[in-house]
Amino acid sequence: MTLIKTSLLNGVAVLVKMLTLLGINKVLAIYVGPVGYAALGQFQNAIQMITTFASGAINTGVTKYTAEYHYNEDKQHAVWRSAGTIALLGSLLCSVVIMIFSDELAVAFLKNSDFGGVFRWFAATLVFFTLNALLLAILNGKKDLLRYVFANIAGSVFAFLVTTALSMYFGLYGALIALAIYQSISFFVTLVICLKAPWFRFNYMVGRVDYAVAKNFLKYTAMALTSAICVPVSHIFVRNYLGSSFGWDAAGYWEAMWRLSAAYLMLVTTTLSVYYLPRLSELESREAIRAEVLLGYRVILPCAALCGLIIFVLRDFIIHVLFTADFLPMRSLFAWQIVGDTLKIGSWILAYVMLGKAMFKLFIFSEVLSAISFYVMTVVFTKLLGLEGVSLAHAVNYAVYWALLMLFVTMELKKVKADGLVG
Repeated sequence: MTLIKTSLLNGVAVLVKMLTLLGINKVLAIYVGPVGYAALGQFQNAIQMITTFASGAINTGVTKYTAEYHYNEDKQHAVWRSAGTIALLGSLLCSVVIMIFSDELAVAFLKNSDFGGVFRWFAATLVFFTLNALLLAILNGKKDLLRYVFANIAGSVFAFLVTTALSMYFGLYGALIALAIYQSISFFVTLVICLKAPWFRFNYMVGRVDYAVAKNFLKYTAMALTSAICVPVSHIFVRNYLGSSFGWDAAGYWEAMWRLSAAYLMLVTTTLSVYYLPRLSELESREAIRAEVLLGYRVILPCAALCGLIIFVLRDFIIHVLFTADFLPMRSLFAWQIVGDTLKIGSWILAYVMLGKAMFKLFIFSEVLSAISFYVMTVVFTKLLGLEGVSLAHAVNYAVYWALLMLFVTMELKKVKADGLVG
């Protein structure tokens, strides 16, 4: 499967996901407003951290080793059984903890114990949430792109329908519940899709944990946990800082800008995860890895830059169509945010080399440093420029991050022989 073909096939799912995500943004803009956006961002960060812990942070490893063991189904089954057992036990344990401390979690993340019920909904459906992510990771690793695309389309449609209905009838509380449960509902569609695959059997999904496999997962667990902690925590700190310094409306403007970035970059980021991670996991020679990276810079980076330019030119139209007049102050965030988005994609191409080749020490170091520097730069630049400074911090942070990754990955690739990895 080539990069171009993967991008085109995946583009169908991405188009649906983009349209539903933009539709969700409009619904949320109408029914929860800027302050509600900030609360949704806080809860989404909480979900990111909790689900990563619940799954054992192994889904990236599942994709990598499913692709790497394409020649040996027994090894693939050992990976799936180990991952399924770890995810099932981890999610059940986390569900119990969340249920017990739901009110405390609501205060910690949402500043209001009245939202404890949202966390209880999340706890009740968490096991399906993690199993859905596991099945998608397997589909990705198997390069079963048609089923992967269809499962993602189904998830996008459920997200839109559930979020729209609950937001209309219950406002912010309903939007938070939708965020908590829609991926869990999607699990049943993903399961039906997988049941029709010739390689799928229930007994492949749960069973004895293979300790050699579990040991291989540890590097990916470390990397995933680092991302699951650093990125959401840095965003929570930034959001709290913006809320306390400029008001929670301002924090909502930044959250809206961040969600818009995620929407328009979706084609690029999903292509990276669908194509690059399995592909880089297969490659063993230095020249092959370098060729894939250069291909990404010739195809993916210009696409990201062009999309960003279009978004910037149409920013006023976008705010009015996708949000409401209440969000007009976010206009000042577009320029530096889009520069930062382009730099982000440039750095992520190299980050996937670290993921695909399990360069976990470098990955962890770069993630921690990036998270800390983003918060520090936000404080510094917003004191100089006001709210616009958070977007400048985003751009400068990813410029530094990209430069560091270029240095790190170049150093690591020097350890790779022309015909394969040093053993």
